Amino acid sequence: MLDALPVLDAILQRHAAELGKDHLPYRNHAYRVANFHWCLLPGSDEDRYVLSVAAAFHDLGIWTDGTFDYLGPSEAHARAYLQAEGCGDLVPLVLAMIDHHHQVSAMKRTADPRVEAFRKADWIDVTLGLRRFGVRLDDFKRILARFPRLGFHRRLVQFAWHHSLHHPTNPLPMLRR
Repeated sequence: MLDALPVLDAILQRHAAELGKDHLPYRNHAYRVANFHWCLLPGSDEDRYVLSVAAAFHDLGIWTDGTFDYLGPSEAHARAYLQAEGCGDLVPLVLAMIDHHHQVSAMKRTADPRVEAFRKADWIDVTLGLRRFGVRLDDFKRILARFPRLGFHRRLVQFAWHHSLHHPTNPLPMLRR
């Protein structure tokens, strides 16, 4: 299990003020996604770094930019972070992971497998484990026990409800990509 991802934690700590009371629930979500991804596609130290950055930023735009149309802002923050860290070569991969993480259908086989694993990992968490894409039930339960939901999904429903009231013709903008 990925219990400690220092890069993910450092990124989220930089945004603790914007996350406010949602800091720990969002951190746990990011850790669940990272762990589900790792169950599906374990990898190298570089893979762990890429996964940490993608997991930290993938939904962060909701809080940093105050919008439920958050993929663009999340990607912009990830790009700025990677460039500042001297990892500009990783920008296309991390942005693809963020951009496609809500995609309903599987990625084309030509895509980097980390993009598809990240998509599946987020769907595992969003569906509360109803779809596990091969992650064993005992692994799912162990990850959930270590990183409980703490109201994260309820908070997303609140954001979606608020957004749909103000943008009724575009209730789930993250799915249009």
